[in-house]
Amino acid sequence: MALTVMMALSACGEKKEEAAESSNTTTTAPATNTTATTEAAPAAATNTTETAAAAPAAAAPAGGSLNIYNWGNYTNPKLLEKFEKEFNVKVTVTDYDSNDVALAKVKAGGHGFDIVVPSGNYVDIFVKEGLLEETKPNTMPNFKNMDPQWVDVAFDKGRNYTVPWQWGTTGITVNTKAYQGDPNTWAILFDTPAELKGKTNVVPEMNDVIAAALMYKGFSPICNDNKEELKQVRDLLLAAKPNWISMDYGNVEKYAKEDLMAGLNWNGASFRARQQNDKIVYGYPKEGITVWMDNVAVIKGAANIENAKKFQNFIMDPVNAAMISDFAQYANGITGSGQYIENKDFATAPEINMPAGQKTFILESCKPEVAEMNTAIWTELTK
Repeated sequence: MALTVMMALSACGEKKEEAAESSNTTTTAPATNTTATTEAAPAAATNTTETAAAAPAAAAPAGGSLNIYNWGNYTNPKLLEKFEKEFNVKVTVTDYDSNDVALAKVKAGGHGFDIVVPSGNYVDIFVKEGLLEETKPNTMPNFKNMDPQWVDVAFDKGRNYTVPWQWGTTGITVNTKAYQGDPNTWAILFDTPAELKGKTNVVPEMNDVIAAALMYKGFSPICNDNKEELKQVRDLLLAAKPNWISMDYGNVEKYAKEDLMAGLNWNGASFRARQQNDKIVYGYPKEGITVWMDNVAVIKGAANIENAKKFQNFIMDPVNAAMISDFAQYANGITGSGQYIENKDFATAPEINMPAGQKTFILESCKPEVAEMNTAIWTELTK
């Protein structure tokens, strides 16, 4: 299902930025600070930080609480400060580094989260597993601001469960100081140039990585169930891995400091790195790229469901959607938000403006047998 997608600046925003290598939780009392982007789950090394602004730290806010489970380094602290002040709600953000980690954590229960932010191809899985509340965002006051192209999406027709957070693309980050060749090919990963061997990172998101390998081989990345093609992809990935230095989520600073010189990356994360190092470029592989959207959903049985609904409506306000994009540097799916984005380079950034005619694919939720084959490949690759 190939298509050409033009990055509509009226739907401004970006996606997951690299999470810290260890997961962290940030708790904010009214008017405080927190961080969280696409795309690390609460693990043994989870850090928790509590800060309070005007309100006394010991005083529980009358408006209650809201516990958000989001990709690392993906949530604007100023956005949460604004929400806390407006609704007198204490917000906590815990981060994760992949859709699979988030899905497993939510399924396990006992986490205390109210909100999760899955990518589009995982929303249907969450729904079928009975993990999401049907909050009917399409009846909320700010729903009128949602860009029409993101309303009747395949993963949530008419938007009964989710609202847009950020959307973007998965491509290649390259530092031209190390490599002056063509960055617009998946060969950077799968036939790594000598200059980039041992300097290349791959974000640990299974579907993005396998899709890139499928596109490089000229195969469809959409729920491919061809066992022979998947075997070729498995062999390709295993042969390429020794040329990579890491499979890490948190990489913006590493690219900026030139600890990494190339890798599979998301456009917003690459944009953030370039703002710190002008030798960085974002490549759009000629073999094709994937377009994704991360979405805010309310977890079934959430303790703070009304506050979670308020947050869904809150981020459909163009001013608030712009705050998300200003931090993460991805587009957001809310019309009218572009005028409020403070980063004046955003509108013309090559990471945000896709080249005309670029081949793109939107990943879908696949049948169990396809998911099992992909998981088997991923398990072998990451062991």
